[in-house]
Amino acid sequence: MLPVPPEAPLLAADRRKALKLGLLGLAGIGAPALAQASKGFTHCVASGEPGPTQVLLWTRYANADETPLKWELAEDAEFTRIVVQGDATASPANDCCARSWAKGLKPGRWYFYRFIAPDGEKSPVGRTKTLPVGKVDKFRIAVFSCSNYGFGWFNAYGHAAESGDFDLVLHLGDYFYEYPNGTYPSAKQGLAQRLVSDSETVTLAQYRERFSTYRNDPDLQRLHQLYPVITMWDDHEVANDAWKDGAENHQSETEGPYAVREATAEKVYREWLPVSEAYWAQYEIGKLATLFRLETRHVARDKPFDLGDLMKGKRGPELEAALTAFRDGAWKDPSRTLMGAEQEAWLASSLKASTRAGKPWQVLAQQIIMGQTGFGQDVVAGMGQQVDTVMRQRILAASRAQQSGVPYAMDMWSGYPAARERLYQSALDANANLLVLAGDSHNAWAFDHSHGKERVGVEMAGQSVTSPGFEYYLRWIKPDALARDVMAASPTLKWCDTSQRGYLALELTPKSATGEWRFLQTVRQKGTALAGTKRMTVLAGQRKFV
Repeated sequence: MLPVPPEAPLLAADRRKALKLGLLGLAGIGAPALAQASKGFTHCVASGEPGPTQVLLWTRYANADETPLKWELAEDAEFTRIVVQGDATASPANDCCARSWAKGLKPGRWYFYRFIAPDGEKSPVGRTKTLPVGKVDKFRIAVFSCSNYGFGWFNAYGHAAESGDFDLVLHLGDYFYEYPNGTYPSAKQGLAQRLVSDSETVTLAQYRERFSTYRNDPDLQRLHQLYPVITMWDDHEVANDAWKDGAENHQSETEGPYAVREATAEKVYREWLPVSEAYWAQYEIGKLATLFRLETRHVARDKPFDLGDLMKGKRGPELEAALTAFRDGAWKDPSRTLMGAEQEAWLASSLKASTRAGKPWQVLAQQIIMGQTGFGQDVVAGMGQQVDTVMRQRILAASRAQQSGVPYAMDMWSGYPAARERLYQSALDANANLLVLAGDSHNAWAFDHSHGKERVGVEMAGQSVTSPGFEYYLRWIKPDALARDVMAASPTLKWCDTSQRGYLALELTPKSATGEWRFLQTVRQKGTALAGTKRMTVLAGQRKFV
Protein backbone atom coordinates (compact mmCIF):
# COMPACT_ATOMS: atom_id res chain seq x y z
CA MET A 1 0.00 0.00 0.00
CA LEU A 2 1.30 3.46 -0.91
CA PRO A 3 2.58 5.38 2.14
CA VAL A 4 0.69 8.52 3.11
CA PRO A 5 2.67 11.54 4.35
CA PRO A 6 1.86 12.69 7.88
CA GLU A 7 -0.59 15.53 8.18
CA ALA A 8 0.77 19.04 8.21
CA PRO A 9 1.06 20.73 11.62
CA LEU A 10 -2.24 22.59 11.22
CA LEU A 11 -3.93 19.25 10.71
CA ALA A 12 -2.30 17.44 13.60
CA ALA A 13 -0.74 19.25 16.57
CA ASP A 14 -2.58 22.49 15.90
CA ARG A 15 -5.97 20.98 15.01
CA ARG A 16 -7.49 21.77 18.40
CA LYS A 17 -6.15 25.30 18.22
CA ALA A 18 -7.55 25.75 14.69
CA LEU A 19 -10.96 24.45 15.68
CA LYS A 20 -10.98 26.74 18.70
CA LEU A 21 -10.29 29.70 16.40
CA GLY A 22 -13.16 28.49 14.24
CA LEU A 23 -15.56 28.34 17.17
CA LEU A 24 -14.59 31.89 18.05
CA GLY A 25 -15.37 32.99 14.51
CA LEU A 26 -11.71 33.69 13.78
CA ALA A 27 -10.90 30.95 11.30
CA GLY A 28 -11.12 33.30 8.35
CA ILE A 29 -9.37 36.25 9.97
CA GLY A 30 -7.21 35.27 12.91
CA ALA A 31 -5.68 32.10 11.51
CA PRO A 32 -4.32 33.60 8.28
CA ALA A 33 -3.12 36.66 10.17
CA LEU A 34 -1.18 34.38 12.52
CA ALA A 35 0.19 32.46 9.57
CA GLN A 36 1.22 35.65 7.81
CA ALA A 37 2.92 37.01 10.95
CA SER A 38 4.79 33.82 11.80
CA LYS A 39 8.06 32.82 10.18
CA GLY A 40 8.57 29.59 8.34
CA PHE A 41 6.43 27.20 6.33
CA THR A 42 2.90 28.51 6.76
CA HIS A 43 0.66 26.75 4.22
CA CYS A 44 2.02 23.22 3.77
CA VAL A 45 3.06 22.15 0.24
CA ALA A 46 1.43 21.54 -3.13
CA SER A 47 2.20 20.18 -6.59
CA GLY A 48 0.65 20.66 -10.00
CA GLU A 49 1.11 20.64 -13.78
CA PRO A 50 2.13 16.97 -13.87
CA GLY A 51 3.73 15.45 -16.95
CA PRO A 52 5.40 12.10 -17.59
CA THR A 53 8.80 13.34 -16.39
CA GLN A 54 8.10 16.50 -14.40
CA VAL A 55 5.88 18.21 -11.86
CA LEU A 56 5.72 21.72 -10.42
CA LEU A 57 6.34 21.98 -6.65
CA TRP A 58 5.06 24.78 -4.36
CA THR A 59 5.35 26.00 -0.79
CA ARG A 60 5.22 29.22 1.21
CA TYR A 61 8.00 30.27 3.56
CA ALA A 62 7.22 33.48 5.46
CA ASN A 63 10.19 35.75 6.07
CA ALA A 64 10.85 39.47 5.84
CA ASP A 65 13.76 38.85 3.47
CA GLU A 66 14.15 36.86 0.30
CA THR A 67 15.01 33.31 1.35
CA PRO A 68 16.72 30.55 -0.64
CA LEU A 69 15.14 27.13 -0.15
CA LYS A 70 16.29 23.65 -1.05
CA TRP A 71 13.92 20.89 -2.06
CA GLU A 72 14.22 17.15 -2.30
CA LEU A 73 12.09 14.63 -4.20
CA ALA A 74 12.35 10.95 -3.30
CA GLU A 75 10.85 7.58 -4.08
CA ASP A 76 10.05 6.98 -0.41
CA ALA A 77 8.46 9.01 2.37
CA GLU A 78 11.61 8.64 4.52
CA PHE A 79 13.81 10.21 1.80
CA THR A 80 16.32 7.38 1.76
CA ARG A 81 16.07 7.22 -2.06
CA ILE A 82 16.30 10.84 -3.21
CA VAL A 83 15.83 11.12 -6.98
CA VAL A 84 16.36 14.81 -7.65
CA GLN A 85 17.05 18.01 -5.70
CA GLY A 86 16.75 21.65 -6.51
CA ASP A 87 16.47 25.26 -5.41
CA ALA A 88 13.60 27.66 -4.97
CA THR A 89 13.25 31.21 -3.68
CA ALA A 90 10.62 32.53 -1.29
CA SER A 91 10.42 36.26 -1.83
CA PRO A 92 8.18 38.93 -0.28
CA ALA A 93 7.75 40.16 -3.86
CA ASN A 94 5.69 36.99 -4.46
CA ASP A 95 4.08 36.89 -1.01
CA CYS A 96 6.80 34.48 0.13
CA CYS A 97 5.50 31.75 -2.19
CA ALA A 98 8.08 29.53 -3.89
CA ARG A 99 7.73 27.29 -6.95
CA SER A 100 10.15 25.01 -8.75
CA TRP A 101 10.02 22.34 -11.45
CA ALA A 102 11.14 18.84 -10.53
CA LYS A 103 12.33 17.24 -13.79
CA GLY A 104 13.91 14.02 -14.96
CA LEU A 105 11.30 11.83 -13.26
CA LYS A 106 9.86 8.48 -14.33
CA PRO A 107 6.35 8.25 -15.78
CA GLY A 108 3.40 7.04 -13.75
CA ARG A 109 5.28 7.11 -10.42
CA TRP A 110 4.39 8.36 -6.98
CA TYR A 111 7.03 10.57 -5.36
CA PHE A 112 7.51 12.36 -2.06
CA TYR A 113 8.94 15.86 -1.72
CA ARG A 114 9.80 18.49 0.86
CA PHE A 115 11.39 21.93 1.10
CA ILE A 116 14.26 22.83 3.46
CA ALA A 117 14.98 26.30 4.85
CA PRO A 118 18.52 27.70 5.42
CA ASP A 119 18.26 26.97 9.16
CA GLY A 120 17.35 23.33 8.49
CA GLU A 121 13.61 23.66 9.07
CA LYS A 122 11.72 21.22 6.88
CA SER A 123 8.30 21.68 5.31
CA PRO A 124 5.62 18.99 5.66
CA VAL A 125 6.18 16.11 3.25
CA GLY A 126 4.07 16.17 0.10
CA ARG A 127 3.14 13.35 -2.25
CA THR A 128 2.78 13.71 -6.01
CA LYS A 129 2.53 11.60 -9.14
CA THR A 130 3.72 11.89 -12.72
CA LEU A 131 1.46 11.10 -15.67
CA PRO A 132 1.76 7.65 -17.25
CA VAL A 133 2.95 6.71 -20.72
CA GLY A 134 2.01 3.74 -22.86
CA LYS A 135 -0.82 1.42 -21.92
CA VAL A 136 -3.00 2.61 -19.04
CA ASP A 137 -5.63 0.26 -17.63
CA LYS A 138 -7.25 2.77 -15.28
CA PHE A 139 -6.87 6.42 -14.32
CA ARG A 140 -8.90 8.17 -11.61
CA ILE A 141 -9.52 11.91 -11.25
CA ALA A 142 -11.26 13.88 -8.48
CA VAL A 143 -13.08 16.90 -9.92
CA PHE A 144 -14.01 19.95 -7.83
CA SER A 145 -15.45 23.43 -8.34
CA CYS A 146 -17.09 26.34 -6.52
CA SER A 147 -15.71 26.44 -2.99
CA ASN A 148 -17.23 29.27 -0.97
CA TYR A 149 -15.54 29.48 2.44
CA GLY A 150 -18.44 31.14 4.25
CA PHE A 151 -21.16 28.67 3.22
CA GLY A 152 -19.58 25.69 4.93
CA TRP A 153 -16.74 23.29 5.52
CA PHE A 154 -14.71 21.85 2.67
CA ASN A 155 -15.79 18.30 3.48
CA ALA A 156 -15.57 17.26 -0.18
CA TYR A 157 -11.82 17.94 -0.15
CA GLY A 158 -11.54 15.96 3.08
CA HIS A 159 -13.42 12.99 1.64
CA ALA A 160 -11.23 12.83 -1.48
CA ALA A 161 -8.10 13.07 0.65
CA GLU A 162 -9.29 10.25 2.90
CA SER A 163 -10.41 8.01 0.04
CA GLY A 164 -6.89 7.81 -1.37
CA ASP A 165 -8.05 6.38 -4.70
CA PHE A 166 -7.07 9.09 -7.19
CA ASP A 167 -4.18 9.71 -9.55
CA LEU A 168 -4.94 13.38 -10.11
CA VAL A 169 -7.15 16.23 -8.88
CA LEU A 170 -8.84 18.79 -11.13
CA HIS A 171 -10.24 22.07 -9.85
CA LEU A 172 -12.47 23.68 -12.48
CA GLY A 173 -12.61 27.14 -10.97
CA ASP A 174 -14.16 29.36 -8.33
CA TYR A 175 -11.36 28.16 -6.07
CA PHE A 176 -12.31 31.11 -3.88
CA TYR A 177 -14.91 33.91 -3.86
CA GLU A 178 -14.13 37.61 -3.86
CA TYR A 179 -17.03 38.88 -1.74
CA PRO A 180 -16.63 40.47 1.70
CA ASN A 181 -18.23 39.12 4.86
CA GLY A 182 -22.01 39.40 4.81
CA THR A 183 -22.48 39.52 1.01
CA TYR A 184 -22.43 35.97 -0.35
CA PRO A 185 -23.26 34.38 2.00
CA SER A 186 -25.19 36.98 3.93
CA ALA A 187 -24.57 37.35 7.65
CA LYS A 188 -27.54 35.05 8.37
CA GLN A 189 -26.57 32.44 5.77
CA GLY A 190 -22.87 32.11 6.57
CA LEU A 191 -21.19 30.12 9.29
CA ALA A 192 -19.76 32.14 12.15
CA GLN A 193 -16.75 29.82 12.16
CA ARG A 194 -16.01 30.54 8.49
CA LEU A 195 -15.45 34.27 8.20
CA VAL A 196 -13.38 36.00 5.55
CA SER A 197 -12.30 39.63 5.60
CA ASP A 198 -14.70 42.57 5.62
CA SER A 199 -13.26 43.82 2.33
CA GLU A 200 -13.93 42.63 -1.20
CA THR A 201 -10.81 41.40 -3.00
CA VAL A 202 -9.70 44.22 -5.28
CA THR A 203 -6.12 45.12 -4.31
CA LEU A 204 -2.96 43.01 -4.28
CA ALA A 205 -3.05 42.71 -0.48
CA GLN A 206 -6.71 41.70 -0.49
CA TYR A 207 -6.28 38.92 -3.08
CA ARG A 208 -3.30 37.62 -1.15
CA GLU A 209 -5.23 37.66 2.10
CA ARG A 210 -8.12 35.76 0.54
CA PHE A 211 -5.80 33.08 -0.83
CA SER A 212 -4.14 32.80 2.57
CA THR A 213 -7.52 32.29 4.23
CA TYR A 214 -8.58 29.54 1.84
CA ARG A 215 -5.18 27.81 1.76
CA ASN A 216 -5.21 27.73 5.57
CA ASP A 217 -8.21 25.39 5.46
CA PRO A 218 -7.05 21.95 6.71
CA ASP A 219 -8.94 19.89 4.13
CA LEU A 220 -7.73 21.97 1.20
CA GLN A 221 -4.17 21.80 2.51
CA ARG A 222 -4.40 18.02 2.84
CA LEU A 223 -5.75 17.62 -0.70
CA HIS A 224 -2.84 19.62 -2.11
CA GLN A 225 -0.42 17.70 0.08
CA LEU A 226 -1.51 14.29 -1.22
CA TYR A 227 -2.21 14.78 -4.95
CA PRO A 228 -0.98 16.75 -7.93
CA VAL A 229 -3.70 19.31 -8.69
CA ILE A 230 -4.46 20.89 -12.06
CA THR A 231 -6.31 24.15 -11.43
CA MET A 232 -7.99 26.69 -13.67
CA TRP A 233 -9.81 29.87 -12.84
CA ASP A 234 -13.42 30.74 -13.45
CA ASP A 235 -14.89 34.14 -12.65
CA HIS A 236 -14.71 34.55 -8.86
CA GLU A 237 -10.93 34.38 -8.82
CA VAL A 238 -11.34 37.94 -10.16
CA ALA A 239 -14.99 39.04 -9.91
CA ASN A 240 -18.45 37.62 -10.56
CA ASP A 241 -19.54 37.01 -14.18
CA ALA A 242 -16.22 38.12 -15.58
CA TRP A 243 -15.44 38.51 -19.28
CA LYS A 244 -12.40 39.81 -21.15
CA ASP A 245 -13.04 43.49 -20.44
CA GLY A 246 -15.09 43.56 -17.25
CA ALA A 247 -17.29 41.80 -14.72
CA GLU A 248 -20.71 42.17 -13.17
CA ASN A 249 -19.07 42.64 -9.77
CA HIS A 250 -16.63 45.36 -10.78
CA GLN A 251 -17.33 49.08 -10.58
CA SER A 252 -14.61 51.03 -12.32
CA GLU A 253 -15.64 54.33 -10.77
CA THR A 254 -14.80 53.07 -7.26
CA GLU A 255 -12.53 50.07 -7.88
CA GLY A 256 -10.32 51.36 -10.67
CA PRO A 257 -9.65 49.97 -14.14
CA TYR A 258 -10.77 46.39 -14.59
CA ALA A 259 -7.57 45.47 -16.45
CA VAL A 260 -5.55 46.37 -13.35
CA ARG A 261 -7.76 44.27 -11.10
CA GLU A 262 -7.60 41.30 -13.46
CA ALA A 263 -3.80 41.48 -13.76
CA THR A 264 -3.50 41.71 -9.98
CA ALA A 265 -5.75 38.69 -9.47
CA GLU A 266 -3.79 36.69 -12.04
CA LYS A 267 -0.48 37.53 -10.39
CA VAL A 268 -1.69 36.34 -6.99
CA TYR A 269 -3.27 33.23 -8.50
CA ARG A 270 0.09 32.25 -9.96
CA GLU A 271 1.86 33.06 -6.69
CA TRP A 272 -0.34 30.84 -4.54
CA LEU A 273 -0.84 27.82 -6.82
CA PRO A 274 1.50 25.46 -8.69
CA VAL A 275 0.27 26.48 -12.14
CA SER A 276 2.11 27.11 -15.39
CA GLU A 277 2.07 30.40 -17.27
CA ALA A 278 0.04 28.89 -20.13
CA TYR A 279 -3.58 30.03 -20.40
CA TRP A 280 -4.55 26.66 -21.89
CA ALA A 281 -2.72 23.35 -22.01
CA GLN A 282 -3.01 19.62 -22.63
CA TYR A 283 -1.94 16.66 -20.52
CA GLU A 284 -1.32 13.22 -22.02
CA ILE A 285 -2.51 10.28 -19.93
CA GLY A 286 -0.57 7.59 -21.74
CA LYS A 287 -2.47 5.93 -24.57
CA LEU A 288 -5.70 6.35 -22.64
CA ALA A 289 -6.67 10.03 -22.94
CA THR A 290 -5.72 13.60 -23.62
CA LEU A 291 -6.89 16.08 -21.00
CA PHE A 292 -7.38 19.60 -22.36
CA ARG A 293 -7.38 22.51 -19.90
CA LEU A 294 -9.41 25.26 -21.57
CA GLU A 295 -9.80 28.97 -20.80
CA THR A 296 -13.35 30.25 -21.33
CA ARG A 297 -13.50 33.23 -19.01
CA HIS A 298 -10.87 36.00 -19.06
CA VAL A 299 -8.78 35.91 -22.24
CA ALA A 300 -11.28 36.10 -25.11
CA ARG A 301 -14.84 35.82 -23.77
CA ASP A 302 -17.22 38.41 -25.22
CA LYS A 303 -19.55 40.17 -22.81
CA PRO A 304 -22.52 37.97 -21.88
CA PHE A 305 -25.95 39.12 -23.00
CA ASP A 306 -28.38 40.38 -20.38
CA LEU A 307 -31.93 39.16 -21.03
CA GLY A 308 -33.25 41.60 -18.45
CA ASP A 309 -31.93 44.54 -20.42
CA LEU A 310 -33.26 43.09 -23.67
CA MET A 311 -36.77 42.62 -22.29
CA LYS A 312 -37.01 45.66 -20.04
CA GLY A 313 -40.11 47.78 -20.67
CA LYS A 314 -41.41 45.55 -23.48
CA ARG A 315 -44.68 43.64 -23.57
CA GLY A 316 -46.89 41.81 -26.00
CA PRO A 317 -45.94 42.03 -29.68
CA GLU A 318 -43.03 44.36 -28.95
CA LEU A 319 -41.48 41.81 -26.59
CA GLU A 320 -42.07 38.95 -29.01
CA ALA A 321 -40.43 40.91 -31.82
CA ALA A 322 -37.44 41.76 -29.65
CA LEU A 323 -36.90 38.14 -28.58
CA THR A 324 -37.28 36.84 -32.12
CA ALA A 325 -34.82 39.38 -33.48
CA PHE A 326 -32.36 38.53 -30.71
CA ARG A 327 -32.74 34.77 -31.24
CA ASP A 328 -32.14 35.01 -34.99
CA GLY A 329 -29.53 37.75 -34.83
CA ALA A 330 -27.21 38.76 -32.00
CA TRP A 331 -27.51 35.49 -30.08
CA LYS A 332 -26.30 33.45 -33.07
CA ASP A 333 -23.63 35.95 -34.15
CA PRO A 334 -20.74 33.79 -35.41
CA SER A 335 -18.17 36.35 -34.33
CA ARG A 336 -19.00 35.90 -30.65
CA THR A 337 -16.52 33.74 -28.80
CA LEU A 338 -15.67 32.16 -25.47
CA MET A 339 -12.21 30.80 -26.28
CA GLY A 340 -11.02 33.05 -29.09
CA ALA A 341 -9.71 32.07 -32.53
CA GLU A 342 -6.22 31.09 -31.35
CA GLN A 343 -7.45 28.68 -28.69
CA GLU A 344 -10.14 27.27 -30.99
CA ALA A 345 -7.52 26.48 -33.63
CA TRP A 346 -5.19 24.93 -31.05
CA LEU A 347 -8.00 22.70 -29.73
CA ALA A 348 -9.10 21.59 -33.20
CA SER A 349 -5.53 20.61 -34.11
CA SER A 350 -4.88 18.94 -30.75
CA LEU A 351 -8.09 16.89 -30.91
CA LYS A 352 -6.92 15.47 -34.25
CA ALA A 353 -3.50 14.67 -32.83
CA SER A 354 -5.08 12.84 -29.90
CA THR A 355 -7.32 10.68 -32.07
CA ARG A 356 -4.49 9.99 -34.54
CA ALA A 357 -2.55 8.64 -31.56
CA GLY A 358 -5.38 6.19 -30.97
CA LYS A 359 -6.50 7.58 -27.62
CA PRO A 360 -10.11 6.62 -26.80
CA TRP A 361 -10.86 9.75 -24.72
CA GLN A 362 -10.58 13.48 -25.36
CA VAL A 363 -11.42 15.16 -22.06
CA LEU A 364 -12.28 18.87 -21.96
CA ALA A 365 -11.60 20.29 -18.49
CA GLN A 366 -13.27 23.67 -18.52
CA GLN A 367 -15.33 26.03 -16.43
CA ILE A 368 -18.94 26.31 -17.57
CA ILE A 369 -21.90 24.12 -18.50
CA MET A 370 -21.89 23.22 -22.19
CA GLY A 371 -25.29 21.50 -22.26
CA GLN A 372 -28.45 23.57 -22.54
CA THR A 373 -30.94 23.49 -19.68
CA GLY A 374 -34.43 24.86 -19.27
CA PHE A 375 -37.24 24.58 -16.77
CA GLY A 376 -40.90 23.82 -17.15
CA GLN A 377 -44.11 25.33 -15.91
CA ASP A 378 -43.95 23.70 -12.49
CA VAL A 379 -41.27 26.16 -11.41
CA VAL A 380 -43.39 29.12 -12.50
CA ALA A 381 -46.67 27.74 -11.22
CA GLY A 382 -45.22 27.00 -7.79
CA MET A 383 -44.13 30.54 -7.03
CA GLY A 384 -46.08 31.91 -4.09
CA GLN A 385 -46.23 35.28 -2.44
CA GLN A 386 -43.16 34.44 -0.38
CA VAL A 387 -40.93 34.69 -3.49
CA ASP A 388 -39.26 38.09 -3.55
CA THR A 389 -39.90 40.47 -6.43
CA VAL A 390 -36.44 40.23 -7.99
CA MET A 391 -36.49 36.43 -8.14
CA ARG A 392 -40.06 36.42 -9.47
CA GLN A 393 -39.12 38.78 -12.28
CA ARG A 394 -36.09 36.69 -13.22
CA ILE A 395 -38.08 33.46 -13.34
CA LEU A 396 -40.85 35.01 -15.40
CA ALA A 397 -38.36 36.62 -17.78
CA ALA A 398 -36.49 33.34 -18.26
CA SER A 399 -39.74 31.48 -18.84
CA ARG A 400 -40.87 34.01 -21.41
CA ALA A 401 -37.53 33.88 -23.22
CA GLN A 402 -37.68 30.08 -23.39
CA GLN A 403 -41.05 30.29 -25.13
CA SER A 404 -39.30 32.15 -27.94
CA GLY A 405 -36.44 29.67 -28.15
CA VAL A 406 -33.94 31.73 -26.15
CA PRO A 407 -32.12 29.93 -23.28
CA TYR A 408 -31.90 31.69 -19.94
CA ALA A 409 -28.25 30.83 -19.14
CA MET A 410 -26.41 33.54 -21.07
CA ASP A 411 -23.22 33.20 -18.98
CA MET A 412 -22.77 29.55 -20.02
CA TRP A 413 -22.09 28.03 -23.45
CA SER A 414 -25.80 28.55 -24.16
CA GLY A 415 -25.08 32.24 -24.51
CA TYR A 416 -22.50 31.54 -27.24
CA PRO A 417 -24.17 28.98 -29.55
CA ALA A 418 -21.95 29.64 -32.58
CA ALA A 419 -18.83 29.03 -30.51
CA ARG A 420 -20.34 25.79 -29.21
CA GLU A 421 -21.19 24.65 -32.74
CA ARG A 422 -17.61 25.33 -33.85
CA LEU A 423 -16.31 23.18 -31.00
CA TYR A 424 -18.73 20.38 -31.87
CA GLN A 425 -17.63 20.48 -35.52
CA SER A 426 -13.97 20.38 -34.50
CA ALA A 427 -14.68 17.27 -32.45
CA LEU A 428 -16.47 15.59 -35.35
CA ASP A 429 -13.72 16.55 -37.80
CA ALA A 430 -11.23 14.89 -35.45
CA ASN A 431 -13.45 11.85 -34.87
CA ALA A 432 -13.05 12.61 -31.16
CA ASN A 433 -14.92 11.08 -28.25
CA LEU A 434 -15.57 14.15 -26.14
CA LEU A 435 -15.91 13.92 -22.40
CA VAL A 436 -16.73 17.44 -21.20
CA LEU A 437 -16.15 18.35 -17.55
CA ALA A 438 -17.71 21.49 -16.10
CA GLY A 439 -18.28 23.30 -12.82
CA ASP A 440 -19.72 26.78 -12.20
CA SER A 441 -23.43 25.90 -11.79
CA HIS A 442 -23.16 24.43 -8.26
CA ASN A 443 -25.36 21.50 -9.32
CA ALA A 444 -24.72 18.06 -10.85
CA TRP A 445 -25.58 17.33 -14.49
CA ALA A 446 -25.10 14.64 -17.14
CA PHE A 447 -25.69 15.57 -20.80
CA ASP A 448 -25.46 13.85 -24.16
CA HIS A 449 -24.05 16.16 -26.84
CA SER A 450 -24.78 16.07 -30.54
CA HIS A 451 -24.26 18.25 -33.61
CA GLY A 452 -27.10 17.90 -36.07
CA LYS A 453 -27.76 14.17 -36.18
CA GLU A 454 -24.27 13.14 -35.13
CA ARG A 455 -23.24 12.33 -31.57
CA VAL A 456 -20.32 14.35 -30.23
CA GLY A 457 -19.87 13.05 -26.70
CA VAL A 458 -21.08 13.50 -23.14
CA GLU A 459 -20.75 16.00 -20.34
CA MET A 460 -20.27 15.39 -16.64
CA ALA A 461 -20.80 18.59 -14.69
CA GLY A 462 -19.92 18.46 -11.03
CA GLN A 463 -21.72 19.94 -8.09
CA SER A 464 -20.05 22.54 -5.87
CA VAL A 465 -17.91 21.94 -2.82
CA THR A 466 -20.01 24.37 -0.72
CA SER A 467 -21.65 27.03 -2.90
CA PRO A 468 -25.46 26.67 -2.86
CA GLY A 469 -27.38 25.46 -5.90
CA PHE A 470 -30.98 25.65 -7.11
CA GLU A 471 -32.26 24.54 -3.71
CA TYR A 472 -31.02 27.86 -2.34
CA TYR A 473 -32.94 29.99 -4.84
CA LEU A 474 -36.00 27.91 -5.83
CA ARG A 475 -37.14 26.92 -2.38
CA TRP A 476 -40.81 26.62 -3.30
CA ILE A 477 -40.26 23.41 -5.26
CA LYS A 478 -38.83 20.19 -3.83
CA PRO A 479 -35.52 19.04 -5.33
CA ASP A 480 -36.89 15.84 -6.85
CA ALA A 481 -39.79 17.73 -8.43
CA LEU A 482 -37.39 20.40 -9.72
CA ALA A 483 -35.14 17.75 -11.25
CA ARG A 484 -38.10 16.24 -13.11
CA ASP A 485 -39.21 19.68 -14.26
CA VAL A 486 -35.75 20.58 -15.57
CA MET A 487 -35.29 17.19 -17.24
CA ALA A 488 -38.61 17.54 -19.06
CA ALA A 489 -37.54 20.92 -20.47
CA SER A 490 -33.96 19.86 -21.38
CA PRO A 491 -33.91 17.20 -24.14
CA THR A 492 -30.18 16.41 -23.96
CA LEU A 493 -30.08 16.25 -20.16
CA LYS A 494 -29.94 12.65 -18.94
CA TRP A 495 -29.77 13.22 -15.18
CA CYS A 496 -29.35 16.01 -12.67
CA ASP A 497 -29.22 16.71 -8.95
CA THR A 498 -30.16 20.21 -7.86
CA SER A 499 -29.67 20.17 -4.09
CA GLN A 500 -26.48 18.46 -2.86
CA ARG A 501 -22.83 19.41 -2.44
CA GLY A 502 -19.76 17.29 -3.05
CA TYR A 503 -17.52 16.34 -5.96
CA LEU A 504 -17.17 14.12 -9.02
CA ALA A 505 -14.98 11.00 -9.06
CA LEU A 506 -14.08 10.11 -12.65
CA GLU A 507 -12.63 6.76 -13.72
CA LEU A 508 -11.21 6.31 -17.22
CA THR A 509 -10.45 2.93 -18.77
CA PRO A 510 -9.84 2.00 -22.42
CA LYS A 511 -13.42 0.74 -22.67
CA SER A 512 -15.45 3.15 -20.52
CA ALA A 513 -15.60 6.39 -18.57
CA THR A 514 -17.60 6.39 -15.36
CA GLY A 515 -18.51 9.41 -13.28
CA GLU A 516 -19.51 8.96 -9.67
CA TRP A 517 -21.06 12.05 -8.13
CA ARG A 518 -20.35 11.89 -4.40
CA PHE A 519 -22.74 13.81 -2.17
CA LEU A 520 -21.73 14.86 1.34
CA GLN A 521 -24.27 14.63 4.14
CA THR A 522 -23.60 18.24 5.11
CA VAL A 523 -21.28 21.19 4.72
CA ARG A 524 -22.62 22.98 7.80
CA GLN A 525 -20.58 20.80 10.15
CA LYS A 526 -17.22 19.15 9.67
CA GLY A 527 -17.42 15.55 8.55
CA THR A 528 -16.82 13.38 5.51
CA ALA A 529 -19.82 11.05 5.64
CA LEU A 530 -21.60 10.62 2.31
CA ALA A 531 -25.33 10.97 1.80
CA GLY A 532 -25.19 8.95 -1.40
CA THR A 533 -23.69 8.60 -4.87
CA LYS A 534 -24.80 8.52 -8.49
CA ARG A 535 -22.90 6.69 -11.26
CA MET A 536 -23.14 7.33 -15.00
CA THR A 537 -21.12 5.51 -17.68
CA VAL A 538 -20.27 6.11 -21.32
CA LEU A 539 -18.66 3.39 -23.41
CA ALA A 540 -15.71 4.25 -25.62
CA GLY A 541 -16.87 5.19 -29.10
CA GLN A 542 -20.57 5.40 -28.17
CA ARG A 543 -20.63 9.15 -27.37
CA LYS A 544 -23.73 8.81 -25.21
CA PHE A 545 -24.53 7.62 -21.72
CA VAL A 546 -25.44 3.99 -21.30
